[in-house]
Amino acid sequence: MAAVQKLFPYTPKAPIRQGIYSQAVVVDRTMYISGQLGLDVASGKLVEGGVQAQARQALVNMGEILKAAGCGYDNVVKTTVLLADINDFVNVNDVYKTFFSKNFPARAAYQVIALPRSLLHIHTALTLPRVSSISTQL
Repeated sequence: MAAVQKLFPYTPKAPIRQGIYSQAVVVDRTMYISGQLGLDVASGKLVEGGVQAQARQALVNMGEILKAAGCGYDNVVKTTVLLADINDFVNVNDVYKTFFSKNFPARAAYQVIALPRSLLHIHTALTLPRVSSISTQL
């Protein structure tokens, strides 16, 4: 039985992990991106402007990880949006549709009791066209 190969895409253009997890993990041609939040990479702080600003920054951060894996938003097949307040769903959706305009990924959204430091987290799964050009750091 062959061992499953895992790769760990990394980019300094997305927030650096602050726990025991990876920015993303690739198994075969499927990549899972850890929950992205509205952190500004330069300052290490949440962006100001509420849930829409945080959603936009989280999706930009996701995009940087996608680029490190040699792909883009069109490769995303599933997102899970965790919200501190489900009433923010419409506001987040307004931002979300500027990043995903057709062939939308499957999505789930949940309100959770508490999120570390932010108003939302966006988790992502996607398929990769190839795995040979992934930027990694162990």
